[in-house]
Amino acid sequence: MTSDPTLRLSVVIPAFNEELRLPGTLAQSLDYLRSRAYGSEILVVDDGSSDRTADIARGHDSGPVPVRLLAHPDGLNHGKGASVRLGMLAAGGTHLLFMDADNSTTLEHVERFWPYFDKGYDVVIGSRALEDSVIPVRQARCKELAGRMGNWIIQTFSVPGITDTQAGFKMFTRRAAGIIFPRQTMARWGYDIELLAIAQAHGCLIAEAPITWRNAPGSKVTARSYLQVLGEVWRIRRNLRAGLYR
Repeated sequence: MTSDPTLRLSVVIPAFNEELRLPGTLAQSLDYLRSRAYGSEILVVDDGSSDRTADIARGHDSGPVPVRLLAHPDGLNHGKGASVRLGMLAAGGTHLLFMDADNSTTLEHVERFWPYFDKGYDVVIGSRALEDSVIPVRQARCKELAGRMGNWIIQTFSVPGITDTQAGFKMFTRRAAGIIFPRQTMARWGYDIELLAIAQAHGCLIAEAPITWRNAPGSKVTARSYLQVLGEVWRIRRNLRAGLYR
């Protein structure tokens, strides 16, 4: 990980076949960052897309806020977790955030995160489960119930004390990112949980902050994804017991 002291914030956006949603996300995110006094960058990680995702990112590669396009060396789809890891290890900011390409939580929410870092927290994550969180467009009822049951299992067996591990809006200091992402092993749906488990194993201070989250159409999360996540919870538990994250 190479640091650039002129960059306060690096924003990583993993993207797989996001030609329809990525333009709006980039436009809104760039408008916000250009209004800030600090230096920033956006890194779009193309996860083996077969559409115009890469072309859209290239179209924003210049300006006061640079947009960098990354891709896996073999050009194949490796999973969201692998793409987040690739972007985080390449980012140069003193603080690093990843967000979803569907813009379900907009970049303006980082304003709520800075005070936590000022208090000494190492990781701040967006949470849909807090009293002040707002969800104007919700998931299907069955997905919400599955999520609640899954969170109970996640807290019980791998990441205690975190009410929402799965919201795709998480921010890290450079020091914390340097601890966590080189140790990340999971490439797909369970990566969020693993990141937090590694952070806790190394004594990083984690805060949850309320967010506004809108369920975006075109979600790639399926019933099979929930089962995969739960299977990976057991892998994380085994890794923790074996001390593999140390």
